[in-house]
Amino acid sequence: MRTKSTSERTNKTTSRRGVKLAVTKSVKSEARLVKFSPSWVVVNAKDAPGYQMELIDRIREGVKKADWKQLIINIGATEKEFELILPTSISSMQKKTVYSRETSERIYELARLFGLGYEVFDTKEDFRRWLVTPSRALGNKKPFELLDSSFGFEMVENEIVRIQYNVYS
Repeated sequence: MRTKSTSERTNKTTSRRGVKLAVTKSVKSEARLVKFSPSWVVVNAKDAPGYQMELIDRIREGVKKADWKQLIINIGATEKEFELILPTSISSMQKKTVYSRETSERIYELARLFGLGYEVFDTKEDFRRWLVTPSRALGNKKPFELLDSSFGFEMVENEIVRIQYNVYS
């Protein structure tokens, strides 16, 4: 298991046409990442494809509320920011201890996407800024706005890979 700084403090909020993402400043504190948890996937994005069968099992079992909360802290976000992306309401999520397959799958998709974004962009803040900036390659839509569907996730992921390899559309 790896140790990672997880506590983040919000400095300011970036808002563009209804999409808000907090820009954060790290505050060091230690927490253990559980292998194959969504937070582990963010930190180990390069290793995660080799563990796809394990991740499928984790999705089938359902993501635990504690793992979701840890992911939110690790990426420096709030649950509210993901309200329109998740297939269930935040208030429903707060009542459960383990989430449905559909919600769990979306959480793991987010974890993979943020892991890839953190790998490609220079800083977490650069990636978060890119998520809320309209992209010509994505039809002048903000990448974050497309994350409410699997097709949108695929488009955003493909665009990040293009950026990684300097292949601009």
